[in-house]
Amino acid sequence: MKFNHICIIGLGYIGLPTACMLANKVVKVTGVDSNPDVIKSLIDGQVHIHEPGLQEVAEKALHTGGLHVSDRPVEADAFIIAVPTPFYDDKKADLSYVRSAAEAIVPVLCKGNLVVLESTSPPLTTQNIVLPILERSGLKAGEDFQLAYSPERVLPGQILRELVENARVIGGIDEASAQAGKELYRIFVKGEIILTDATTAEMVKLMENTCRDVNIAIANEFSRLADRFGVDVWEAIQIANRHPRVKILNPGPGVGGHCISVDPWFLVEAAPDLTPLIRTAREVNDAQPEFVVTLLERVLHGVKGKKITALGLAFKQDVDDLRESPAVEVVHNLVKAGAVITTYEPFKTGFQIEGVTAAKSLEEALAEADCLLLLVGHTQFRSLLPSTIAKTTKARIAVDTVNGWKKDEWQAAGFDFYRLGDRKSKPE
Repeated sequence: MKFNHICIIGLGYIGLPTACMLANKVVKVTGVDSNPDVIKSLIDGQVHIHEPGLQEVAEKALHTGGLHVSDRPVEADAFIIAVPTPFYDDKKADLSYVRSAAEAIVPVLCKGNLVVLESTSPPLTTQNIVLPILERSGLKAGEDFQLAYSPERVLPGQILRELVENARVIGGIDEASAQAGKELYRIFVKGEIILTDATTAEMVKLMENTCRDVNIAIANEFSRLADRFGVDVWEAIQIANRHPRVKILNPGPGVGGHCISVDPWFLVEAAPDLTPLIRTAREVNDAQPEFVVTLLERVLHGVKGKKITALGLAFKQDVDDLRESPAVEVVHNLVKAGAVITTYEPFKTGFQIEGVTAAKSLEEALAEADCLLLLVGHTQFRSLLPSTIAKTTKARIAVDTVNGWKKDEWQAAGFDFYRLGDRKSKPE
């Protein structure tokens, strides 16, 4: 197939970088988003996402005219749906954005088009939800237009590189659809492109993130066991990982982001009778923020009225993405427990949490603290010198939930130092 014009619905963490990649390959791209602030910022030449290198590639795509932005789809050769798929409070998938995107394509869908769903979705979403909506156009999937599923598999902070270099999975509703998807992504993808059917591709994406979630859950349980038994879990993991067939991941305050903390629930929803292990892993990781609060309750002899500075709110280090962040959940739980919380998130300083003071600078965040709580291992926080920090805060208690600080250095600077999963040096 020949792709002269591609329409991408959803200009978020995946849609916008994908649009820029295609536009900078001399392909006309129309990027669509329902948020008027996103449209306005892009028209003004500013991206609304913190991702290394994205501002530069977006400027190029917009300046050359390869990328146009709109609030609705237009006729094109191919359509890529890259909208969010969050879940409801009962952990069921919210596919309303996917449905709305497919419905928006219907009026402009033409014979010979290709439609690709990228949004992470429960198995059979492409076949049972997207396909029937698109066929309201009067066109038949597999005959008049092609339909495929191709999940993103990239790491925030490295999206631009991984979009190009990572292997790509494309699942078609038929062989012709999968092949059309391969021709589309080959425009910019240098990694291997693997073809399969749509439901297998949906399953692959969920399996990848569910495997990670289960592995993190066992690490988080190990951190709780180490805390009970007077062990340093970080030392224990390092030793255990010397076994040639063992690779234990790092524990932390929980699991966040729009993938690992969400995707396993799609499998639980689709087959609750077959997924007790997946459900349990999710419950373990969802409970980890409360374990952090329990640690603070112990080391501070209660958190009510204590002034705690929480460093980092993003779901992982060196990104601005706060979706499903366990750090945010820790803060919520501390507020409920009566703590006085100041937060500092260097990648999103204006982010507000009810009942919490959001500091605009590190200096402001540290000034009145009784306790410093490291929730995200941003490079900026990992490189802090405790001897310098001691001069800028009255706090003399430091709690590290991500193993980002060196215990001996903080203790040498006069801090009582506590680390998640490390009861070895501070057993009280």
